[in-house]
Amino acid sequence: MTDTTPMITMQEAAAALDGNEYGFEGSREMFAQMKAAGLVAVFGASDDLMEFRGAVYDEIGAYDGGTAYFTENGLLSEETSNFDALKMKAMPVKAIWCPEGLDTSWLMTTNLPHARFKIMEGGDLYCAGLVFDLKDCAP
Repeated sequence: MTDTTPMITMQEAAAALDGNEYGFEGSREMFAQMKAAGLVAVFGASDDLMEFRGAVYDEIGAYDGGTAYFTENGLLSEETSNFDALKMKAMPVKAIWCPEGLDTSWLMTTNLPHARFKIMEGGDLYCAGLVFDLKDCAP
């Protein structure tokens, strides 16, 4: 049996997420397409969470901001015994809480190639999120 999930690009995923409402960021089907393509969406939730959907389905605590580290295999867990050594070779993705000069609760940043999207809350910008490809996290 072959997988019939259509492939989605980073730009298409960001376009599908752009303008969605906080709490309803994307559909299960779209996140399944992103998973199949190795893409990860990153956005903020509440005042203390960094959320990941697509090829990674997880969240980390990010009260007042935080950093997640990725390899081509996915999100590094701080519970890994050699986390400090592994994160030196991993690619960081940062969550900035209430960034200065921007009227938003969250701004996600990275040096990885990425596509941007906006999550809204009641007509206001809630989060400037991003989509990246795990393959770009290879050393």
